[in-house]
Amino acid sequence: MLLQHIGFNDFFDTHFSSYQEKNFKPARVIRQNKTNYIIMSEVGELTAQLSGKMLHEENSNKPVVGDWVVVSIITDDSLAIIHATLPRKTTVERKSAGIKTEAQVIAVNIDKLILVVGLDDNFNIRRIERYLTMIYDSGAEPIILLNKSDLCDDVEARKAEVESIAFGIPVITISALINFGMDELAEHLQEGKTLALIGPSGVGKSTIINHFMNYEKMVVKKVSDEKHQGRHTTTHRELIILPNGAIMIDTPGMRELQLWGDEDNVSKSFSDIESLSAMCKFHDCKHQSEPGCAITEAIESGELDKKRFDSYLKQLRELKHLSSRKDQLGRHEMNKRGKKFAAQIKAAVKFKKKNNLKTHK
Repeated sequence: MLLQHIGFNDFFDTHFSSYQEKNFKPARVIRQNKTNYIIMSEVGELTAQLSGKMLHEENSNKPVVGDWVVVSIITDDSLAIIHATLPRKTTVERKSAGIKTEAQVIAVNIDKLILVVGLDDNFNIRRIERYLTMIYDSGAEPIILLNKSDLCDDVEARKAEVESIAFGIPVITISALINFGMDELAEHLQEGKTLALIGPSGVGKSTIINHFMNYEKMVVKKVSDEKHQGRHTTTHRELIILPNGAIMIDTPGMRELQLWGDEDNVSKSFSDIESLSAMCKFHDCKHQSEPGCAITEAIESGELDKKRFDSYLKQLRELKHLSSRKDQLGRHEMNKRGKKFAAQIKAAVKFKKKNNLKTHK
């Protein structure tokens, strides 16, 4: 197994060089189970476990599917121990569900990130805007895949609608079920390059993988006659090597997408609004009732959809709140560490005094 075939390149080789002299080996995580990992190395597929040190890492720092890890291999048992995770070239993440302010890593070390959208009753342009903000934060090259074209009455209109908010991003129309448009998608699948499929549940990600694997690698449940939706079946992330040598990661569908990142990524996904804002008469324009507001004028003329502007404001508010929460947590952690350090100093002084007294006696 040549590591280059599973995505190893100069970026990872540079970061691995310091481990090479210690007889460690690089390997890539292809699946994460509850108690172990399945990895691919130059000697083939192995089962791996985290070292004691890695077990105590924060969840966001532990290996996930797509990661390159540093391992020692126990040949007799076909087992490997993971000692470290190499720096990630790209990271796709969102805010974890619930009240905790922490990131949930979706996929890492992706060259191309494919957002799969269903052209059925589940189509939602505002949701696509949220995904685009997450994609810009990842650093991966984006592609938008409009699947289920056979269920759409006006495919070109839908495609034009998506292109109007996805500036410069390739938008490909397909139907994986009836094998329409798959050759155009295949042009983006290159040997040694890693792609990840993301999107809501039931948009056809597993069907797309099955098409390129030439057999039913991923289980797909029956399509609902009422909603024309396949029920989502992928419950885990898995790295799959396609017959042409491209590497693909399937991810579970997201019922809810809470953003994780900063406001700069909103500026990228709403660059049209940012450009209009720069044309306002006043630098601190609130885009409400100020004279000479380019945003207000664009909405009134129909150049800008008010729902798109509202979506822009919503994302900005969400990320500002997230930034505030991060700052609060950062201060809390600093205070916590400060108190712990002060307690350690106090205990050391007390111990020293006690031992000095014993020596004098």
